Amino acid sequence: MELITKYFPHLTDSQKKQFEALYDLYFDWNSKINVISRKDIENLYEHHVLHSLAIAEIIKFQAGTTVLDVGTGGGFPGIPLAILFPKVKFVLIDSIGKKIKVGTEVSTAIGLKNVTLKHLRVQDEKERYDFVLSRAVMPLGDLVKLVQKNISKKQKNALPNGLICLKGGELHHEIQPFKNVAELFEVSDFFNEEFFKTKKAVYVPL
Repeated sequence: MELITKYFPHLTDSQKKQFEALYDLYFDWNSKINVISRKDIENLYEHHVLHSLAIAEIIKFQAGTTVLDVGTGGGFPGIPLAILFPKVKFVLIDSIGKKIKVGTEVSTAIGLKNVTLKHLRVQDEKERYDFVLSRAVMPLGDLVKLVQKNISKKQKNALPNGLICLKGGELHHEIQPFKNVAELFEVSDFFNEEFFKTKKAVYVPL
């Protein structure tokens, strides 16, 4: 938790309690349904929660913004961001039902009112959103094709509506088709832990 408050010092008591509760909840659920590698659960706050919150360093979502998290797994990046932005509506989808079960149980246990989880493939999601998020789900070009239909035309935020992806490693080839519009962020510019040295975020306005 010190990691979270180090970078986000202005959390309310309620938000702190929600973040604090995540470890025991994920530890417990992960022993029944594996959504985070067993070796990595000890690093939950750094590798999953804080990594998800890198998106909050790129955009401060306005109240009333709608966000779709594609391939959320057990709830990343959607659940940490939903704690941070309680006035933003998050819809988290994944094609694997048991992962959605974990995310649903966790978000219910911490009392998140701004999150809906759906067992759904992105191809079958018809609603429109201001932003689509994902964390290492599929190559950027494939994801752009699938989510273009889901981006709303109405603008509410400082950044134009679009897609924000958390990625790792070499992205030059993936970004090439979007090089004139995409913005690439080094997560190590936001967080100085070793883990983030190879982590990147990509924003593509759509």
